[in-house]
Amino acid sequence: MSLLKKSLCIVYHSPYGHTAKVASYIAQGAKTLAIDVHLMSIEHIDWDALDAAHGIIFGSPTYMGSVSADFKKFMDSTSKRWKNRLWQGKLAAGFANSGGLSGDKLAVLQQLNIFAMQHGMLWSGLPLMATGSTETDLNRLSSCLGLMTQSDNAPVEITPPKGDLDTAIWFGEYIAGVLYRLNCAEKEKASKK
Repeated sequence: MSLLKKSLCIVYHSPYGHTAKVASYIAQGAKTLAIDVHLMSIEHIDWDALDAAHGIIFGSPTYMGSVSADFKKFMDSTSKRWKNRLWQGKLAAGFANSGGLSGDKLAVLQQLNIFAMQHGMLWSGLPLMATGSTETDLNRLSSCLGLMTQSDNAPVEITPPKGDLDTAIWFGEYIAGVLYRLNCAEKEKASKK
């Protein structure tokens, strides 16, 4: 991995636009630290960008307590990368959206976490204490494993609510900061050689 500018891919499935909206807010947060961000839906995968990225954030809607079938197909399509350990050591994180307040988003984050661990990736959660439970509060769903957002089965123009989107920005900036700190550790290690 280069000791220069870091790159982050955000790969997601978003049949109704809610998950894509969250991904764009995560990207907005990551870009505040001058990280190269590549947003990609699973319908338009850039395998070269994924393989070259220093970090990958995975995002899926929650369908029946699981990632969507289409996102699972993406996961399964990475088996050659898994076998060749192409993503080993990359930073990984995840986010899940559902219509319901719970919607079993935790199960999706656990599934994404296990997927990343199978690849030998380094998982980062969401270390943000909940600031409350209203729609304007940060991490109102009190998630630690990754970002959770709620679309309330409403149109993408009005949901997820402001607090969830502000949390997505915070999450993107946090993940970019982790990449930055990993870069500093790489530079320090290289300077001692």
